[in-house]
Amino acid sequence: MIVGAGAAGMMAAVTAADCGHDVTVLEKNDRPGKKLYITGKGRCNITNDCPVEDLLSNVVTNSRFLYSAFYQFNSQDMMSFLENEGLKLKVERGKRVFPLSDKSSDVIQTLRQAMAKRKVVCCYGVQAAHLIFSDDGARVNGIKSSDGHFYPADAVIIAAGGLSYPSTGSAGDGYALAKEAGHQVTPTMPSLVPLNIEEPWCASLQGLSLKNVRLSVKDGKKVLFDDFGEMLFTHFGISGPLVLSAGAICLKQLNSKHLQVCIDLKPALTLKQLDERLLKDFEKYHNKQYRNALSDLLPNKLIPVIVDLSGIDPYKRVHEIQKEERHRLGALLKQMTMTAVGTRGYNEAIITRGGVSVKEVDPSSMASKLKQGLYFAGEVLDLDALTGGFNLQIAWSTGRLAGMNIK
Repeated sequence: MIVGAGAAGMMAAVTAADCGHDVTVLEKNDRPGKKLYITGKGRCNITNDCPVEDLLSNVVTNSRFLYSAFYQFNSQDMMSFLENEGLKLKVERGKRVFPLSDKSSDVIQTLRQAMAKRKVVCCYGVQAAHLIFSDDGARVNGIKSSDGHFYPADAVIIAAGGLSYPSTGSAGDGYALAKEAGHQVTPTMPSLVPLNIEEPWCASLQGLSLKNVRLSVKDGKKVLFDDFGEMLFTHFGISGPLVLSAGAICLKQLNSKHLQVCIDLKPALTLKQLDERLLKDFEKYHNKQYRNALSDLLPNKLIPVIVDLSGIDPYKRVHEIQKEERHRLGALLKQMTMTAVGTRGYNEAIITRGGVSVKEVDPSSMASKLKQGLYFAGEVLDLDALTGGFNLQIAWSTGRLAGMNIK
């Protein structure tokens, strides 16, 4: 019996069926893979085509727990599985793996067909409400649904997800079941989530996407995060791959204090090289007003904000700008600073931080250390990683391991 027909649940179902078990999946939605459908902006970043060591290095929470899971079923294994089931794949920048069609629905359909081929029984619209235990309480004997129906089982795999994207049905059901079995659930919070920014000018940049910028997050003088990539301005703050990773690394601090976010808009240039570039541009536009002299250097939407933050009169002729003012502009372009005042909520979080404590789960089998016949897989566990396909690989690998080890 498997609770949840998401990524981990479907993989567990296919694997358990391959091992000769009769498998039933209980899913409260009317179809499988509802959250999988929206991942990767509807394209589904299936995994990351990298060595196991890189998979582990991109796991933020409890990476050591995943050694067995990743080494027994890695990203190349997942790619081979899907290709053998008829899905064509492609690898993009950053070794991110997508379906060739760019449609997450094709990934779901492939998994759905894989389950059907193996005669997995899927019961949709059924919410698992309680675990059923043996008379001595040592073993899980099945599931009782919210409508009172009893589903007997020799083993139960809980793969019900976390709390992120509640519109897909993620409501923490798996945590409640785990607690019934005596498992500890560590505090949960939204992760891989956009950041709220205090400065009002940030909202005026809504929709502006920046590529090839460097972003750092600081707590006073201490640098908590520093990396290079893409970001996006929103009506509430900032988002995009770079920001989501920064939020995951700095999540605990963001939930307790304000942090400084610095953007280097020209990371390929040193401050001296940038000043030389400014001199060339200022020479080119020497008779123009300052506000009209930055179009070669910056996106149009960003120019009014930079002009305002630089403190230079926007109507000043370029040839009248002082050396000190030019240096101030250069410093601003290398360190555009804002204040992060927290994260968005579960509605916008890709993953949930926290969950069933891995201390009470056997990493070699995903079996509960507290109850016989109980297993866990996927986001319900206290495991999370950075963007790039790593979180889905956690789901595939833990689902595979749970399905393999049912007794």
